[in-house]
Amino acid sequence: MLNAAGTIDHITAWLHEYCQLNRQQGFVVGISGGIDSAVTSTLCARTGLPVLCVEMPIHQATAQVDRAREHITGLRESHPDVEGERVDLTPVFDTMVKVLPQQEATAALHLALANSRARLRMTTLYYFAGLRRMLVAGTGNKVEDFGVGFYTKYGDGGVDLSPIADLTKSEVFALAKALGVVESIQQAKPTDGLFGDDRSDEDQLGASYPELEWAMALRDGVDVAKNDELSSRQREVLAIYDRLHAANAHKWKAIPVCMIPERLRK
Repeated sequence: MLNAAGTIDHITAWLHEYCQLNRQQGFVVGISGGIDSAVTSTLCARTGLPVLCVEMPIHQATAQVDRAREHITGLRESHPDVEGERVDLTPVFDTMVKVLPQQEATAALHLALANSRARLRMTTLYYFAGLRRMLVAGTGNKVEDFGVGFYTKYGDGGVDLSPIADLTKSEVFALAKALGVVESIQQAKPTDGLFGDDRSDEDQLGASYPELEWAMALRDGVDVAKNDELSSRQREVLAIYDRLHAANAHKWKAIPVCMIPERLRK
C-alpha cells in the first residue's frame, strides 16, 4: 500500500531539488483535464516555485476543457506562484492538415494526426519553457511510460523530468485524492483526448488500468501466478499487455546510434 502523504512529500522535494540544481526558475505543465496532469501540476505547485499551467485545446471536448479550467482555477487560488495560459492550437492544427498531402481516411491516418496534436503541444510547452527558463514536467505514469507505451514519442513523451513515472495509475488516483484534486477530474474516465471524441484509454487499449497493472506486475515477477491458474480474461489482458509492450519498446529504449568501426576512420 502506497504511503500517499510520504510519496507526495518525496516527489515535491525531488522536484524542488532538481529544479534548483539545474538553475531553472520553475515548471511548465500541459493541463488536459485528466488525472495525471492534475496530480503533476499540483506536485509542482507544492514546491513553492513558479508553475505555468498551459491549456492547449485542439478540437477538444467541452468536458475536458471545463475540467482543465476548473483545476487551474483551484490551483491558482491555493498556490500564488501558479499561472495559467491558454493557447488554442486548433487553427494551427487545421492549417497543418491542409498543407499535408491528402490521404485516405484510414486508422493509420487518424493515429498520425492524433500524434501530431501531441507534438504541437510539446512544441508549445517548450516555447514557454524557453522564455521563462522553466522545466517541462512530464505527466506520464508507470503503466503508460514503461508498460504499454501509451504516449506519443516527442509529444507528451518529450519532457525534462517525469515526477509520476514510477507510479501506477491506481497510485496516481490515490495521490489525487490525498492532494484534493477536483472531483470532476477524479471521477472522469482516463482519456488521451487526442481524437476529438469521447473514447477512453480503456477503449483504445482494450483493458483497464487495474488490469494492465496486474499484467505488468506479473511480467515483472510480482505476485506471479502460473499460466494454468489464469482466467480467460486474464489471459486476454496478458496478451494485450505483451503485444503493446513489445510493439512500443522503441519508446523507452535508448535511441540507437550507428557506431562507426575504427577501420573506417583510417
